[in-house]
Amino acid sequence: MNMTEQEKPAVEAKVKNALAQIRPYLQQDGGDVEYVDMTAEGVVIVRLKGHCGSCPHAMQTLKQGIEQAIKKVIPEVKSVERI
Repeated sequence: MNMTEQEKPAVEAKVKNALAQIRPYLQQDGGDVEYVDMTAEGVVIVRLKGHCGSCPHAMQTLKQGIEQAIKKVIPEVKSVERI
């Protein structure tokens, strides 16, 4: 299911709020996450920053940490990918 242009801002706001809840845990390890965009299909695009950008465990953090936390509270999100 694709989001309409009218639905996207509300879902984006929820995603940004969820990232704000996750951010302190990443910052404890010298990393961070930045929201970049979201597709109509519900794929959230983020940029991992700091230690998270170069950490060998970045994909695990992204998929098992960030993605799972977001999908748990925002069912419209299908996946989280990084650039």
